[in-house]
Formats: sequence, C-alpha cells, structure tokens
Amino acid sequence: MALLELRNVSKIYHLGGEEIRALDDVSLDIGGGEFVSIIGPSGSGKSTLMHILGCLDTPSLGTVTLDGTPVQSASARELAHMRNRKIGFVFQFFNLLPKLNVVQNVELPMIYAGVSSRERRQRAERALELVEMSNRLKNRPSQLSGGQQQRVAIARALVNDPRIVFADEPTGNLDTHTGEVILALFRKLSEEGRTIILVTHNPEIAAVTPRRIEIRNGKVAERVDERLAGLDRIKETHLAGAAP
Repeated sequence: MALLELRNVSKIYHLGGEEIRALDDVSLDIGGGEFVSIIGPSGSGKSTLMHILGCLDTPSLGTVTLDGTPVQSASARELAHMRNRKIGFVFQFFNLLPKLNVVQNVELPMIYAGVSSRERRQRAERALELVEMSNRLKNRPSQLSGGQQQRVAIARALVNDPRIVFADEPTGNLDTHTGEVILALFRKLSEEGRTIILVTHNPEIAAVTPRRIEIRNGKVAERVDERLAGLDRIKETHLAGAAP
C-alpha cells in the first residue's frame, strides 16, 4: 500500500455562481521514502494538492488515504492529530517565532503533542544536530542567516519523527548556493527513509527529485522519471563532446 493515495480527487469552489475546480479528478500514489516534487505555475492547483495531501484541507470529491487512514471523513481534531504525528512542514518564509530562540522554536510541535519538557529539549537538540545547527541553540531567528533559519525550520519539521515532510518553495528566499545545500539535506533525509514532497514552480529545483508530478489546470499533466531525464542529459553531454 502507498503511504499517500489519492483517487479521483477534486476540489471545487463556487464563486458568483461559477464552479471553479482547483483540482480536477486527480489520482496518484506516493510511496514511503520517495523524494517527489510537485511542480506547476502559479494557479495550477499545486498548492491545493499540497493542502489536501498534507491534511490541511479535504477534497470536495474523491478519496485520500494517509498511511491507511481515510482523510476525507476525519474530523478537524483528527486531521490536526494526523498532521502533528505524521507530517512535517517547511515553508519559504521559515515561520520561526522571533521572540523564541532556536531550540524553543524546534520544541513547539512537541508542546502541542504533550511531550514533557525534558524530552522536548532532548529531541529538539537531536533534530538540530541532524541539520548541523547544534552551535546555535540560544540564538534568535534575527541572529541567523536565511539558510540557518531554514535549517531550524527543517529541524522543527522533523522533531516529531513524521513519515512525510512537505517543503513548500523551501529555497525561494535563499541564494543559489544555500538553496543547493538545503536541497542536498532533503535528499539525505529521503535516503534515510523519509518521504519528502517538494512543492515548487521552478523546473531547476524540481529536477533534483527522482520523480516529478506536474500540475496544470488542476490536473496531473505529466510525470517525469529522473532516470530517463538522466539518460537524456548523458546523451546531450556525449553529443556535445563529440561535436567538432
């Protein structure tokens, strides 16, 4: 069984008597440990898809199953519980609380989960060690670079040991080099067995993932296997080398 299953999912809004399908009959599976990108232009439906996959919203039609649990029939409280236990989120703007230091920011999801203060501190420090931020525990977000703030946000996403991490434009506020470092960290997490779902409008960012799901006009438009794309690049390199 796939970790995430969507079957004939639509999200429909009604505005001024007009029906708008933000998602239109989408079916897909995402397995445990996959590193996947969801790519599409602004307004394509990719953010709506992420919200439904991440239990932030429910579909108008169709079914969604997360780790064997039907999502569309869950109550708001049950959805919150699933998000807290099974899902971590990383966003473009980091969303760190400015008055809290690094370790306190990472502890936040565990407070909502009812974890004791001693265990919160231990788990937060382990998560920060994983992203190489152990030397910044007492710093506040304003004392960190953009890349360091994103590492803290990733540690916060990991601290409850989620099955899935969603990263919504995680390099959008970072320079190219720092963005590459963050993407390499996501790749490492995937290799360790996490399911990483990267949401982006940038084809160059999506190219780092072995699997890409393209959304256009609310539908799955294309799926690209990185192995095939890699073969194309090898051919292009070979042809360029053979050119006089």
